[in-house]
Order: sequence, then C-alpha cells, then structure tokens
Amino acid sequence: MIRLTWVQPEDLVGHELRQAAEEGRDVSAARARWLTAGGHLAPARAGASPAPPSPQLRALAVQLMDELSVPPPPLWEAAPQVAPRPHPPALRNRLHAAWLGRAAGCLLGKPVEKLPLDGIRSLARATGNWPLATWFTEKGLPRELREAHPWNRRSAPTSLAENIDGMPEDDDLNYPLLNLRLLQRHGRNFTTADVARLWLDELPAARTFTAERIAYRNLLNGIEPPHTATHHNPFREWIGALIRADVHGWTNPGAPTAAAAGACRDACLTHTANGVYGAMFAAAVIAEAAAGTGDVHQCLRTGLTVVPPDSRLAGAVRHGIRLAATTPDFDQVVDDLHAAYGHHHWVHVIPNAALLAAALTHADGDFTGSITRAVSGGWDTDSNGATAGSIAGLLAGHPDALPDRWTSPLKNRVASSVPGFDGIGFDTLADLTTELAELPEPALESPHP
Repeated sequence: MIRLTWVQPEDLVGHELRQAAEEGRDVSAARARWLTAGGHLAPARAGASPAPPSPQLRALAVQLMDELSVPPPPLWEAAPQVAPRPHPPALRNRLHAAWLGRAAGCLLGKPVEKLPLDGIRSLARATGNWPLATWFTEKGLPRELREAHPWNRRSAPTSLAENIDGMPEDDDLNYPLLNLRLLQRHGRNFTTADVARLWLDELPAARTFTAERIAYRNLLNGIEPPHTATHHNPFREWIGALIRADVHGWTNPGAPTAAAAGACRDACLTHTANGVYGAMFAAAVIAEAAAGTGDVHQCLRTGLTVVPPDSRLAGAVRHGIRLAATTPDFDQVVDDLHAAYGHHHWVHVIPNAALLAAALTHADGDFTGSITRAVSGGWDTDSNGATAGSIAGLLAGHPDALPDRWTSPLKNRVASSVPGFDGIGFDTLADLTTELAELPEPALESPHP
C-alpha cells in the first residue's frame, strides 16, 4: 500500500480548514461535516495519514476541497525602485559565501527537521552543544533520549557531525539550482509559465513537497498558473516559495524591488498572499545584503518595504525583530514566538519568517550566531538555517570569513537530482550566479506574474 504524502484528499481537508480559518473565512459548517463523517483534521507532522479512508469519505474530501477553493487573491504591489549594482569582483566573493552559508545552515538543521522544540534542546544539551554552536552529533547521546527524539530518518546518515561528507541533496539547494537554470534560459524577465515548464522538464516530482507537490500535480492535470497555487492547495501560505527566493536576490544586488518581483513571479506558481510575501521579503533582504552596503538590520527593514505592512507576514516579522532587539536570552525569544505562532503548522511561512527575522536580528549579522539561532528555534529547521546562512554569508562578504568548521565538511560539493548539477562545486556556483547578476538590467516590471 502506498500512502502518498501531501496530495491525498483526505489528508488535505484538515490543512485546508485551518488555512481557510487563518484567512478569516468561516469554515465551521465544513469542519462539522468532515468530522461528523469520520474525517481527521490533518497529520500533525508528516504529510500522510497511515490508513486509506472509505470511498465515501474520500469522495467527501474532494467535494469539500472543491467547496473551499477560492480564486487567487490580488497581490500587493511595492513601489518601484532601482539601485546600482556592486562591483562584480566583490559580488562574486559575497555570492560564494552565500552559497556556502546556505548549504551549511541547511545541513545544520537537517537532522532535527520535524522535531519539537524540546526535543532539539534536549538532544543538543545532552551532547554539550547548547546554546547550539556546532553540528549535531549522536556521540555521547543517551539511548533513551535518542529513542524519545529520533533524528530525521532521511537526514541523519548524511548530516550528523560524524557522517557529513559534502552537501547532501536537499530541496533547499535544489531550488536555487533550478533557478540558476531558469535565469540561464529566460533571463530575469522569466514568467510563471517558464517556471512551470522548467519544473516539468528538470524537477523530479518526488523531490517536491507540500505546495510544490500540489502545484506539480495540478500542472500534470492541465491546470495552469496561477490556479496551480489554489486548486486543492492548502499549503499555499507555507514556506516553500520563501526557500526558492535566494537566486532572485543574489542576481539583483542592490535592487530589492526587482528581486521581489522575480520572487513573486516564481512564487505564484505554488503560493498566494503571505506565502508569496514571504518569498518577496526574503528576496529583498538578500538583494540588499548582496549589495554589501548595509548591516543586517537595514536589510530586514528593506525586506519589509516590499510586502504589505498590514499583512500577517509583515506583522510576524516585525514581532520577531522587536522581541530579538529587546530580549537578551534567545531561548526566551523562541519561547515567546512559539507561544504566539505555535498554532500554525511547523512548515507555515508565518512562524518561520518571524523566527528567521529574530535570529538574524539577535545575532547582529554574525554567521555562526545566525544559523545556530535559526536552527535552535525549531519549526522548519533546515529551511530557516539555509536562508539565515545565505544572508549572513553575504554580510560576511567572503568565503574565508566563514568559520572553517562550517565550510570544510561541505568539501566544495553539493549533491542534487537537478540534471547537470550533481557534484558541482560552490565556487563554480558562485561563478555562474555572478554571470547572471551581470546580465543587462531588464525593463522594470510589476511584481505580478
């Protein structure tokens, strides 16, 4: 029996009920119908429930997903702005550090992905690694603790300190690689349809998750963007679009609105509203950091200029920044964020964006402090570590400025199922990204797809 994760109708209904309620819609009647019929709210951490439903319950799930569907909402448009690009040699060093930083932060978070906050803290404390300062390890870990909080099954063989041998495959690195290919083929004036065609050509379906898997399935069913983001897609405000934003920022240094526009066109394949805003925010922060002219606090302020100030995304980011700026103990910052946003799924963009902003603020741009704080806060640990590492790497300015304990285990090698990229070096990726950043400036466009 195959229980395919993230796409079975009976597993989507509970997520859709929660997402619709977060959008301010009254779903009480639909919720009552579903629960009365014997449906469940949603798997808490994984993407599939263990047993198939009756044919009648699955049919009701499809019916409810149809009834709860809404058209793609209009997106907020940031005021256009253009800034000069930094000098290419300095940019290349920053981009090299950003690629390394993204990989190191992602790899740090991989073994504890999906674990609850108390599990992450317990595992690190038991091995003398709290506050978190280096890779997770199983050496010296009591058996009972390992059994209580098992490492991420797929990641432990490649991401614990004793097992690291280069950067293993991860969607947080696959998407930047795909976006390099996207810009190589279409330039910065690509369309959302270009992103869709590239995915069908180059991205294995089994390497997609949550909103990306739903959108992929929708494409195969003949549904076109932007409806790919809304048809039976309860994950439309989760973190997937944010983790695809780096290349749009890296290739638009000093031009955060242009970066946000690219991230928006990319994100609209799979996400709506706050899911898109998270990508735009990250792209703008990264573009500002890539310019090499401001500190992390200026970068975060810039990121907030490209998203609607009254959005839930912007409110969560501001909350994270305020907490980090006024609370010396980062564990307390994390506890407060979990109290405020813990009702969201652990992959939702709202809590993760708040944590990312808090980690970067509290670390004041320091590389080790940024990735360890982002991962130690829980939720989507590898994605938050990756984005924090990308931004902090840019701010460090040079690969040699990153501590050797984070970069040496990567062995200048990343594994990937994206054709043509498996085993590529981070130095080569820096060269390719710099070439794309030096392409002629396209005509200024709306962020809309």
